[in-house]
Parts: sequence; structure tokens; C-alpha cells
Amino acid sequence: MNLVDLLVDPMAYGFMQRGLVAGILVGIICAVMGTFVVLRGLAFIGDAVSHAALPGLVIAFLLGIPLYIGGAVAAVATAIAIGAVARRGGLRFDTAVGVLFAGTFALGVLLFSTIRNYTTDLFSFLLGNILGITATDLAAIAVLGAVVVGTIALLRKELLYATFDPAGAGASGLPVTLLEYLLLGLLGVTIVVSIQAVGIIMVVAMLVTPAATAQLLVTHFDRMVLVAVAVAVVSAVVGLYLSYYLNVASGASIVLVETVLFGAALLLSPRHGLLARRRSRAAGSLS
Repeated sequence: MNLVDLLVDPMAYGFMQRGLVAGILVGIICAVMGTFVVLRGLAFIGDAVSHAALPGLVIAFLLGIPLYIGGAVAAVATAIAIGAVARRGGLRFDTAVGVLFAGTFALGVLLFSTIRNYTTDLFSFLLGNILGITATDLAAIAVLGAVVVGTIALLRKELLYATFDPAGAGASGLPVTLLEYLLLGLLGVTIVVSIQAVGIIMVVAMLVTPAATAQLLVTHFDRMVLVAVAVAVVSAVVGLYLSYYLNVASGASIVLVETVLFGAALLLSPRHGLLARRRSRAAGSLS
């Protein structure tokens, strides 16, 4: 079998076509949002919000409404609640995250335990099932993703200012608190978009790993976004093909490819890479 056949044959199946489109869309959305997550140090919050989507998904299932709606409401509400509890309660951000993360996930497990029959729909959100994505799911991902990316593009300067210099942004008249809540809300939407692709357990990797890889390679924000998008898209395509030919889980394959690329960047980064540090130490010893 030649290279063309290796690339074309999997695309003869509709589920692979939809999975590839979904993987690319989710990768782009997560890379854009993930850049802010990494720069703001919100990775732990991303993990908490992804788990907080579980009770919303279960409630939506029990009520017979679209699971995306329940997951979105729960994720966005929890993300905003984390900001409110930390700000108004005078708590450290990680403390608020820990409390709400544990509480919401416990609620989700409790509600899940009331369902007596095995349900594939809910398990696909727990572990991810990108090959089970339907045309309706793709439309939902595209719409929600457009909301996230469009909002960030529209308010890019304001969000960056509030991220890097909140005191200066507040002094200049920007609504820093509102922008923070907006960013947390967008994080919640991004997580819901990504959950069916890689599942609640691994969604934080889709957010953090491409952006962290980009941070090792470039410093300018716009370039960081572009590199993160490239890493995410390549990982989605390569991971999906690997899962097809090796007959393994697609979401896990995508995340592992991202991790391998991160490892390569960590080793070869011209500024922070392990090889660069060795060369620097060697040059210092010679001088």
C-alpha cells in the first residue's frame, strides 16, 4: 500500500471524515483559548471545569434534552462561580477551584449512579468518542467554536491587557472583572466543545499542551496562537490516522501525539530546550 492509499482509504468512511473535521475544529478552538489558559495559569481551572460539566450532562440526559446544553450550562456556571467565590470570598484561586471541582464532580457521580441502565451517550462524554460525532454535533461545535474564537478576536487587545496588566487595565477604564468572567465563561464553552472529542478526563490536555508547546518555541502572542493551532491540527490529523490503523482510542491518540510534540519542543527549543542549555553550559565552561 502506497502513501496515497494510506491517506485516502480511511476517508472512505463517513465517521472518519466527520472525526477529522471535528478534530481540526476542536484543535483550533482549544489552541486559541488554551493560549490564554497557559498565559494566565488557568490549567487547573480547565481541569475543574471539564469535570464540572458532568452533572450538567447527566441532568440533561435525565431530562431528555441535548447533552451539549446541560454540559454548557454546568461548565460555564462553574467557571464563573470559581471567579466569584475567589473574588468575593477572599480565597486563593486554587482553593476555590479545589472546592467547586470536588463538589460539582461529586454531584455528577451521584446523579450518574441513579441511572440503572448502561448509557453509551454519557460514557462517550467521559472517555471521548470523536468517531461517533454526527453532523448535528459538528454543527454545534462549529457554532460554539465561532462564538469563542470570534469573541477572542473581537476583544483580543482588551483581554491581553487585562491578562498581563490588570492594574493598568483597570486604571485605563477597562472592566477587568467583567473581562475575567468573560474569559472563564469562554473557557467553559471551549471545554464543552471539546468533551466529545477526547472526553472529560483528557480535555485539559487539548487546552494546555499545544499552547505550552508554542510557549517553548515563540514569545509573541500572535505567533504563539499560530504555533499552538498548528500543533493542535497536526496532532488531530496524525492521532486520528494512528487510531485507525492501530485500532486504538482516537482521543487518547490525539493527546499522545500532542505530548510527543511537546517533548520534542522541550528538547529542541532554542531558548529553553534541554539541548540549548547543554550548549550554553558547554560554552560557559570553555570560556
